[in-house]
Amino acid sequence: MVQVLRIMLREVVVLEDVVKIYKVGSIVTQALRGVSLKIYEGEFIAIMGPSGSGKTTLLNMIGLLDRPTTGRIYIDGVEVSKLGSREIAKIRNLKIGFVFQFFNLINRLTVLENIEMPLIPRGIPRLERVERAKEALLLAGGELSWLPKKPLQLSGGQQQRVAIARAIVGKPALLLADEPTGNLDRASAKIVIQTFLELNKKGVTIAMVTHDPELANCTQKIYVIRDGMIVGVKEPEKSKCILYE
Repeated sequence: MVQVLRIMLREVVVLEDVVKIYKVGSIVTQALRGVSLKIYEGEFIAIMGPSGSGKTTLLNMIGLLDRPTTGRIYIDGVEVSKLGSREIAKIRNLKIGFVFQFFNLINRLTVLENIEMPLIPRGIPRLERVERAKEALLLAGGELSWLPKKPLQLSGGQQQRVAIARAIVGKPALLLADEPTGNLDRASAKIVIQTFLELNKKGVTIAMVTHDPELANCTQKIYVIRDGMIVGVKEPEKSKCILYE
């Protein structure tokens, strides 16, 4: 039954035997060793592994922030592995939203200006950008009263929700999160993971790198990576999700 359902679902991400090798002088590091995986529309997956296992490198491959040494990557059915930099940047802007550990908000800009930034390269008129920014902030669990404020006037948890709003304002096919609660206290971490769950219920596809099993157990599937290889796929233990402690 699961296989039949997956055939009907759209493959948002496909990685085929992806290898990534970094060379610094005479030092060669193989960060990924033939990784293959598929992420389906509407999934919420976690990627877990020890430090240096290749988690962030894998997320960077999925997010088109880096290129594979060998192997193929498809985003929404388009093979992106060999596209030019300009084409990749366009797909990244249109198809992928990013949430990072340290928010990456611009402190001299208002919350509104931060959220609308991904829409500016698309040539979307100002009034439409404002409306979409408001919609995204509410969807991310934020408050419209934050819009005229600067990021440093908000708490860490509030800033992360602004970062989530910025990531989803362009209605991407995929939301990528790299240790999104790593810089937050426990109460704020719960709010962020609850926000992700609400977004996922609304159809947003999410891939999250985390070292915290209590966060990973809130997702639908856990990929375990070690030494640059996916060594297993685990079913989450929902009773151990951070929300149910």
